[in-house]
Amino acid sequence: MAESMQGLKRTCRCAEVTEAMIGQEVTLMGWVQKNRNKGGILFVDLRDRTGIVQLIFENTHIDAEGLEKAARIRSEFVLAVRGKVQKREGAVNDKLQTGTIEVAVSELRVLSEAETPPFPIEEDSKTKDEVRLKYRTLDLRRPDLQRNLKLRSDVAYLTRQFFHQEGFYEIETPMLGKSTPEGARDYLVPSRVHPGSFYALPQSPQLFKQMLMCAGYDRYIQIARCFRDEDLRADRQPEFTQIDMELSFVDQEDVMDVNERFLHYLFREALGVEVPLPIPRMTWQEAMDRFGSDKPDLRFGMELVNVSDIVRDSEFAVFRNALEKKDGSVRGLNVKGKGGLGRKQIDKLVEFAKGCDAGGLAYIQLQPDGNVKSSFAKFMKEEEMTALIRAMDGETGDLLLFAADRNKIVWNVLGALRLQFAEEMGLLDPKEYKFVWITEFPLLEWSDEEGRYMAMHHPFTMPVEEDWARVDEDPGSVRAKAYDIVLNGNEIGGGSVRIHQDDIQEKMFEVLGFTKEQAREQFSFLLQAFRYGVPPHAGLAYGLDRLVMLMAGADSIRDVIPFPKVKDASDLMTEAPAPVEEKQLQELGIAVAATE
Repeated sequence: MAESMQGLKRTCRCAEVTEAMIGQEVTLMGWVQKNRNKGGILFVDLRDRTGIVQLIFENTHIDAEGLEKAARIRSEFVLAVRGKVQKREGAVNDKLQTGTIEVAVSELRVLSEAETPPFPIEEDSKTKDEVRLKYRTLDLRRPDLQRNLKLRSDVAYLTRQFFHQEGFYEIETPMLGKSTPEGARDYLVPSRVHPGSFYALPQSPQLFKQMLMCAGYDRYIQIARCFRDEDLRADRQPEFTQIDMELSFVDQEDVMDVNERFLHYLFREALGVEVPLPIPRMTWQEAMDRFGSDKPDLRFGMELVNVSDIVRDSEFAVFRNALEKKDGSVRGLNVKGKGGLGRKQIDKLVEFAKGCDAGGLAYIQLQPDGNVKSSFAKFMKEEEMTALIRAMDGETGDLLLFAADRNKIVWNVLGALRLQFAEEMGLLDPKEYKFVWITEFPLLEWSDEEGRYMAMHHPFTMPVEEDWARVDEDPGSVRAKAYDIVLNGNEIGGGSVRIHQDDIQEKMFEVLGFTKEQAREQFSFLLQAFRYGVPPHAGLAYGLDRLVMLMAGADSIRDVIPFPKVKDASDLMTEAPAPVEEKQLQELGIAVAATE
């Protein structure tokens, strides 16, 4: 039966008990991790968010009623205890912060009993995700998740502290806004007061923060909740959090400077890790050419090599056909020490490439025994093969892989293979932090689905001035004043200099296929604000969840979010989304149509 804690006041948390407190009386409260009966002497591990301390129950300290009550304790019971700290007489536990001491209990109260939990509350649980997420409150008791959420709290605190010292105002922007075309689907909220009309939950505070610049607030920061109705993956959720900022009267260098200092401060204070400054920079084109990705992982080498010129005159039709395409190339990847792979393993790599929209994968195996095996050697002259191996820095034992197609596909295939091999070969150290700025992104990218150019970032991104004259004749060649900050192969933040000139903004809308009327309809409130004096401005936003995931060494952002969704955007614990009563739908003027 549950007891009251009246008259007891916790003096400290479990792992805050130290050797310096030996002989002192303490009052502790927490959950039972485990209990052990050693012939009339009971040992209980008591747990709270700080860790575990061992309790000892014996008749020299507690009465018979207390001992009887202690004998009924089970895992996850909630206890309040009073007792004296003493040095452990038995074996010291080096794995515990409190491993050299224990608390001899003189008073015990069972504040709450517990049923047997569906899985053990332990570090690095092997329980299936679906079970842990259904019982998320139990899952959140696990020490590794509690450390992650403490780190998340620290990151939020340090972020506010740093940007306050830098003269930023923390300003909230609306959660209920107007639906605008920002790339992903909006989550819509029906209005009861305005039947047939909808609010949209913000995909980002982008438009509002630009209006704050127009309003003269100069430096804005917000830890902002955002919502996007899109397909999920390990580092993506339908609702997520951004560290969002905007600055006036600045250029790209100013934004990058304050953020380099922020990252240096954050990692030093939160993790004790020194981020070397300045952070290296790489253009988008260089990143794609060298790593096949605009978010390259620099913890290892294995760079792509463009061998187009070497194979241009070969008789291998796959290479020739690729080079006849617009933006076609032949590029290779040298996987050191993998030249002895068997045929089945090679076939799996070919299938992997096909899954990345490539027609296949060509290869040369420089086998450990000195033999050379290739899927295309018969179409190549001996001197061409020699030149190709030399260009790839090929040595005995290496596996040389080649993709031939349009650049976009070649980069995609080899970039993905590079990461796959790095993981298999143990080249990714989660405690190593490699940052890089990626700059000079294309302003526009062609969408086969839409049949038109789309903004790679958003419609308010400033083009590089010297490229803007080519926007009509060659839109794809125009670079943007956009920049991403990448950590260990993950884009943790991105931003751009914004357009503040009417003529450039009007032309940008035209290139994107908006008529003047459509632009006014979609962005009327922003364009109206721009009519009354716009300062040059720029900004950046971090994905807070992804940043904390990497700092914590977690595999998924679900491990740093208290109550996450699963792949179909549902919550297994609350069973949301769920149907609502017909009365609620009638109030909103909504009828639900049956769908297959």
